[in-house]
Amino acid sequence: MRSLPSPLLDLPGAVAADGVDRDVAAHYGSFNTEQRTLERGEGFVDLSHRDVVRISGPDRLTWLHSLTTQHLESLAPKAWTGGLILSPQGHVEHAFVGVDDGESFIAHTEPGAGAALVEFLDRMRFMMRVEVTEATDELAVTWRPRAVEERLYAGYELVPRDRLTSYAEAAGPACGLWAFEALRIARGEPRLGLDTDHRTIPNEVGWIGSSVHLDKGCYRGQETVARVHTLGRPPRRLTLLHLDGSENRLPAIGASLTLDGKVVGFVGTSARHHELGPIALALVKRTVPLDAQLDVEGMPAAQEVVVDPEVGLHVRPLR
Repeated sequence: MRSLPSPLLDLPGAVAADGVDRDVAAHYGSFNTEQRTLERGEGFVDLSHRDVVRISGPDRLTWLHSLTTQHLESLAPKAWTGGLILSPQGHVEHAFVGVDDGESFIAHTEPGAGAALVEFLDRMRFMMRVEVTEATDELAVTWRPRAVEERLYAGYELVPRDRLTSYAEAAGPACGLWAFEALRIARGEPRLGLDTDHRTIPNEVGWIGSSVHLDKGCYRGQETVARVHTLGRPPRRLTLLHLDGSENRLPAIGASLTLDGKVVGFVGTSARHHELGPIALALVKRTVPLDAQLDVEGMPAAQEVVVDPEVGLHVRPLR
């Protein structure tokens, strides 16, 4: 994974995150205070470690519409949206959030995932008038709660990387990734590759609607998505875990989740929420009772529904 440490790591009190998030600040002194700042609609979060991909050319939206789960062929300029690229079996291979500026569609994805996305898109160009390039060196991603109020998709913004410091001076106060992650987890929004695995289908993690358009034409993996949505139940479901707070630790990403000693799923990202305490996202078997107390690394965990285990049955066509 290419490393581009954020210049905002030089701000007073900045402490770097770790793992794939190491190039941005985990916090600037108090992640609890920073969570409250974001909840008040103030401040911003540096997400400049996320990879950015630019797709330009006159055929870009029609082409992306045919490849992805999202309805993009008539996307209006400056309208943000989420989208996925699936395997033929319906498993999620790429996830992105993007916006079209009238000349290019610019998408951001997980740190380190941009090169694979560019490689896939390049292979699919054929005779289409499109150009795909990685733009991480040029553009940085930020998140600002005020942008949510301004109807920007999920609050994301794109900032020229060489202007990130001046952006911070205008948009401050700076809030760290730990605060952002705690609020994201509480909202039940998964991260690809951290809260998902190679078998994940969109129906399991709540991406129907936000990243999957159900009334568009064919795309790779559509049959699986449509079948589970209209006729069946997803094999697994995303759940929010409320962890026992008696121990000063959080579970590792990928830790096994058990019920009566049997593995029923795995834990993804976790955080300490300023009101809810320690929380995490997990993928569990659909058949696990909603009121069952689970266990992860010796810590009891209660469930809060994110994805309904009966999703699909509610929209089953009448006969």
